[in-house]
Formats: sequence, structure tokens, C-alpha cells
Amino acid sequence: MAQRLQFPLQISFKLVAFAPQFLVSDARNQPVAYVRQKLFKLKEAVTVFANDKQDQPLYQIKADRVIDFSPLYHFTDPQGTALGGIKRHGMRSMWKAGFDILDHGATQFSINEKSVMTRFLDGLFSQIPVLGILSGYLFHPAYQVTRPDGTLVAELTKQPALFEGKFSVEQLAPLGEREEQQLLLGLMTVVLLERLRG
Repeated sequence: MAQRLQFPLQISFKLVAFAPQFLVSDARNQPVAYVRQKLFKLKEAVTVFANDKQDQPLYQIKADRVIDFSPLYHFTDPQGTALGGIKRHGMRSMWKAGFDILDHGATQFSINEKSVMTRFLDGLFSQIPVLGILSGYLFHPAYQVTRPDGTLVAELTKQPALFEGKFSVEQLAPLGEREEQQLLLGLMTVVLLERLRG
């Protein structure tokens, strides 16, 4: 990432794409990250590029194990330098999605879904034949990003859309450059893992 992020960020992806892919753009509508996830990979390994030309790799997100309920996803730059990682909360995530962004084993940020009811209604409504396709327009999961001391630093919110996913990321507190990288990679991982909901 050559320059600091200009918030708010927009994350958009096609729900019917053969391979999961999405674009992150900044407040000036300039691309800042692009992901195209490879299909049928047991061990998740995702390369983050600067744009959809996929000619400038920025980061890699890689799971630490093949199959597990809550793997740790490591973040690295193109030279392999560690930038932290993200881990799902495990059993608690069955009711309310939650993740921790880690750096050297210490929690930098926690990402928590705001509403259990939204998750429940989205899951229930999406199972209804035909009408289920409207769940993406009716239910909008939101995730709050906090520091260990409880300071709210950002919020990821699903926007209304029928045939594509759209999220907005609002910055609510100052962030350092490394923190911006970790936040971006963490929220991209959350979108990849949660993209089929809402």
C-alpha cells in the first residue's frame, strides 16, 4: 500500500461470480485492493492485488491449517514480512460473528457483529424459496471494530443490494499506517468468510 487509506472505503463483489472476487475503493473512488479467491483450495491462500489487473501484489492472506473451526489467517507483504493476522472467535461466532486482529499474538482489534437478531433473521429468511434472494436487500449485517480498551475505531456495514454485495467502511478513530494495513486485511478476510450472508 503506497499511500494511506482515504476513508470511507467501499467493498463490492458479485454474488453470482464463478470465483469469489471483490474490489476495495477509497473515498475518491480509486481502487486500493482487489481479491480473486481461487476455487477448490482446501487451505485458504488469497493474494491481494492493487487493482483488478492483478499485476501488483500487495499482500497475502493464508490460513494456518487445512480444516479447522477457527483457523488463524496470517497477513504478509510480497516480501513475506508478517503483518499480523485474524482469528474467528469460534463457538461464539455461531450466534454472533466475532474476530480478533492479532499482531505478534496480541489482540490489536476486535471485530464484532452488532446484532444477533439480524444474523438470525437473515439466515431464516434466506431459506425461503424465491423470496430468499431478497434477504440481501432486507438484512444488513454491521460489524464494529474496537481496540482492547473498547475504543470504537471503525465500522463495516452491509449496504442494500440484490445481486451484488456492497459494504462501507467508516473510520471512527485515528489509525497508524500498520494499523490501517491490518484493518484492511482483517475486514477483507471477514468479507470473504461472511460474504454469503446478508
